[in-house]
Amino acid sequence: MLAPKRQKYRKQFRGIWRRIATKGDKLNFGNYGLKTVIRGWIKDKEIESVRVVLARATKKYGKFWIRIFPDKPYTQKPPEVTMGAGKGDVAYFVASVVPGRVLFEIDGLSKEESIEVLRNVSSKLSVKTKVVTKSS
Repeated sequence: MLAPKRQKYRKQFRGIWRRIATKGDKLNFGNYGLKTVIRGWIKDKEIESVRVVLARATKKYGKFWIRIFPDKPYTQKPPEVTMGAGKGDVAYFVASVVPGRVLFEIDGLSKEESIEVLRNVSSKLSVKTKVVTKSS
């Protein structure tokens, strides 16, 4: 799974959300992309499953870009542990996204294929998304 190589601190606070994306809100590389509609956390396992789908869909002809990285540690306590006794251990990493953030981009496929692949990708994510094109 994706995880940062080094971190200054092992555990983080949950943080606050921006209202809308101020960076990473436009397509930079491909002609088609997937943009978030709501805010949320995307797990490293979700990003990995999306990467597999995109790699199988593009093969030799297309190219894809992953525009997010899970750099926020998510902690969980083991089951049946009482309140108190500190914060839990790091379970996995998440990428924090806000509305308007471009998550994935794709290029080299036809319009119909690209939209179909991105719809398939959106079903694997825990946030609501929409397909965007270079012209829109």
